[in-house]
Amino acid sequence: MGEHLLGIETSCDETSTAVVSREGRLLSLVIASQTDLHARYGGVVPEIASRAHLEALIPAVRECLSEAGVVYRDLAGVAVTRGPGLVGSLLVGLTAAKAMALALDIPLLAVNHLEAHIYANFLHHPGLEPPLLAFVVSGGHTLLVHMIEHRRYRVLGETLDDAAGEAYDKIARVLGLGYPGGPEIDRVSRRGDPHAIPFPRALIRDGTYNFSLSGLKTAVINYVRKLEEKGERIPVEDVAASFQAAVVDVQVRKISRAAEETGVNTVVLAGGVAANRWLREKLEEELTARGVGLYYPPPALCADNGAMVAYLGWRLLEEGEVASLDVDAAASLPLTGSAFDPAT
Repeated sequence: MGEHLLGIETSCDETSTAVVSREGRLLSLVIASQTDLHARYGGVVPEIASRAHLEALIPAVRECLSEAGVVYRDLAGVAVTRGPGLVGSLLVGLTAAKAMALALDIPLLAVNHLEAHIYANFLHHPGLEPPLLAFVVSGGHTLLVHMIEHRRYRVLGETLDDAAGEAYDKIARVLGLGYPGGPEIDRVSRRGDPHAIPFPRALIRDGTYNFSLSGLKTAVINYVRKLEEKGERIPVEDVAASFQAAVVDVQVRKISRAAEETGVNTVVLAGGVAANRWLREKLEEELTARGVGLYYPPPALCADNGAMVAYLGWRLLEEGEVASLDVDAAASLPLTGSAFDPAT
């Protein structure tokens, strides 16, 4: 059996491939971003995304194999994101991975995108061990998870409406900022006053671990429109900082309360929004005061990437969780792992 695993990630708008060794070393990572293709629309257009994956995937596979100094016969298997995500995008990666698995007679590992984001932390911080809390926050997901042991989860809470990344993109458009919205709002917020505008903090004291951003999003949009109607200047930096503070205040409160109630001493961030500076700083401040450690991957491993897919693929391979060649894409695949405990 080969000593390297190829990972393929095409769940949304990043075409990414990576090679990870059996020992968990990241040997190569290629990320072909589609940001410029979708920027004019202010969000991901599914049809454009899937077509771009078709063009980028095979060159990305070749590039990451070359960079790793690996040839096809060195592969122990190919891991690919099965879901959740955009079904057209998922099918591009899944079809290519099936073809490779069949042609090379190697195992196909079908990976859950949400679980892979969590495992990006184990790739970057090899000493991490559960139990821990994982906050998965991205353009399409907001999920607070108690990881009881490896691949055994209890979902504590999730968004009731908009994912954090979605809300950031929408507010960035309203403020005339670029796409994707998260990095742009984080950037301009540094010059703003987070206390300037008292935007609402939904569900902050409701006793659950759920999140809601639709009301906050509406409040920000209404605030901006009223200023526009009056012909007044929009304080973009203050609006961005106050919006971001409202989002993060709720997240920090719920995560820290969950850490206390579950008794864990480790929290990990996962997903694209995990790269947010304000979230990291405020959460670290709160958790450190409670004696809880905070971990997160570098920006490249927060974004959708093939490395997290390959790393989790090794665990699936070791557990004998090999997919059949008729496995299908699952746009709404829940976080399950091998042993799922439903939220109670």
